[in-house]
Amino acid sequence: MKSITLRDYQRECTEIINNKDPGAYLIQMATGLGKTVTFANIERKGKMLILSHREELVRQPLKYFDCMTGVEMAGEHATPMDQVVSASVQTMTHRLERFAPDEFDIIVCDEAHHSAARTYRRIFDYFTPRLLLGFTATPNRSDNVRMNDIYDDIIFQRDLKWGIKSGYLSDIYCRRVNIGCDLRNVHSRGGDYAPGELEKAMDGTADAIAETYRTMAAGATLIFAVSVQHANDIAAKIPGAVVVTGETKSRASIIQAFTDGKIPCIVNCMVFTEGTDIPRVETVIVARPTQSDSLYTQMVGRGLRLYPGKERLNLIDCVGVSGRASLCTAPSLLGIDLSDVPEKRLSEMDGMLFELPEKVERAADCPESWIKNVQIVDLWAQEQKYNTHGVNFFKMPDGSMVCSLMNREKIVIPCQDELGRVLFNGRLIPMQSALDFAYVRLTTNYKDQEYIWNLEKAKYWGKAPASEKQVQLIQRRCKDFDPTGLTKMEASQILNRVMNGGRRTA
Repeated sequence: MKSITLRDYQRECTEIINNKDPGAYLIQMATGLGKTVTFANIERKGKMLILSHREELVRQPLKYFDCMTGVEMAGEHATPMDQVVSASVQTMTHRLERFAPDEFDIIVCDEAHHSAARTYRRIFDYFTPRLLLGFTATPNRSDNVRMNDIYDDIIFQRDLKWGIKSGYLSDIYCRRVNIGCDLRNVHSRGGDYAPGELEKAMDGTADAIAETYRTMAAGATLIFAVSVQHANDIAAKIPGAVVVTGETKSRASIIQAFTDGKIPCIVNCMVFTEGTDIPRVETVIVARPTQSDSLYTQMVGRGLRLYPGKERLNLIDCVGVSGRASLCTAPSLLGIDLSDVPEKRLSEMDGMLFELPEKVERAADCPESWIKNVQIVDLWAQEQKYNTHGVNFFKMPDGSMVCSLMNREKIVIPCQDELGRVLFNGRLIPMQSALDFAYVRLTTNYKDQEYIWNLEKAKYWGKAPASEKQVQLIQRRCKDFDPTGLTKMEASQILNRVMNGGRRTA
C-alpha cells in the first residue's frame, strides 16, 4: 500500500478490521471521510477484490495501492500476478470461472447498500474470502433493503454529522429553487430516473439554472447537469464557465485553474461524482435530479472538503414537479424522507443541514400527512415483511415508528439499521422484536386496545363516513383543515394525533 498517514478514525477502523475473525462486516463512513484510503490500508493475507456498482468508479481505488493491480471490466482483464483486482459487478458475474473460489483473501464491496441485488449475491455465493467488507457512505433509511443475511455485524460508523462536528468536513447551508422541470412522466430504471427521459424533461431549464447561479451561488461553483448537451447549454449562459464531460482530456489543468480562481464555475455531466478532490468548491448546484441516495450523496460530497476561507458549502437543489417519485434533496443526506411533507410546504426546507430534520417533522405534522400514514405504514410493513400487529403507528420522516398514547406519552421505535436492528429499551434488537414488544405492552397496559386497529373495525372505519362528533372536534382543533369527506379511520388518525403526543417513552 502507498505511504499515507491515516487520520485517527481511519486507523481505528483498520485496526478493528485487522483484529476481526473471518466473517462479513459493514462499515459506514460518510463521503469525504476517506473510505477508499481506509480499505487500501487494511492488512491483506492474500489478494483483494474490490467490487463497484458503477463502472466509472472501478479504476479510482487503484491509485491508493503500490502493488500490482488489475481491472475486470468490459475489454480489460486482470492477470494472475495482480494482488488487487477492481471489478465492475456486472462484469464480474460473467467471469467468475476465471478465478478460484478461494482466490481472494478480502472482498471489498463499495456502495454496500447494493449488496442485496442478485448480481452481488451470485459473486458472494461463489467466493469464500476470509473477510467480506461492505463500505457505504449512504445513510440508512427505514425502507432500504436489509442486509442481515449478508453481513454479520456493523463494526464501524462515522456519519456525516460526526464528520462535520469533528471538523473533518464542511458544514452545509441548504436551499431549494424551482426551475420549472416536470418529472412526473419520467420512468424509473435501476433505482433512478431513465436517462433519456430525464434529459428530455430537463430540456429548457438552462436559463433558470444559470439564473440560480447568478443570484444564489457563492464562490467557486460546481454544477451537475443531466447530459453533455445540458451541460453545454448551461455553461453557454454563464460567463467563464467550463464544461467537463467524460471526453474532456484536460481535466487536471481545468481543476487546477478552478482551484486557482481562474475558472468561476465548472458544469459537469457525471464526471465529478466520486473520488475527485476539489476542495475549493464553495457551491454545489444539483441540476441532475436523482432518486439514488448514493449518487446524490456523492455529488454533494464534492463540496464537503475543507478549504482556507471556506465557511461552509452552499448547496442548491434544483427542483420542479416530481409527483410521487422520491427525489433526493438535502434532507436525503441524513436519511430523512420528504414524502409526508405537503407540496406547499417543501419550500420551507431551507437552512443549515442539521436544522432540517426538525423542519421536516414540523412540516409533516399536519392532517394531510396523518391521513396518509396508515397506507404508508402498511406498505412499509409489507415491503419489509414485518407484522405491526395492527398497532396504530405513525412513520416519521426520520424512519422512526411512533404510537401516541394518552398523557402525551409515546412509544418510539427508532429507524432500523442496515441489518434490521433498532436500539430499543437500551438493547440492540431486531425490528420485529421491537414491534412485538410494543404490541404486548399495549395489550397489557391498555386493555381497551384503543391504539390497535381491529381488522373488522378497520374495514368498516375505512369506508364509513366520519361521525358528526369527529368532524366537530377536527374543526375545533384544526382550524385550517377541511374535514369534508373524511372516513371514520381518517378522522380517527387526525384526532389521535391531535389529542395525544408530546413526551416520548420507549
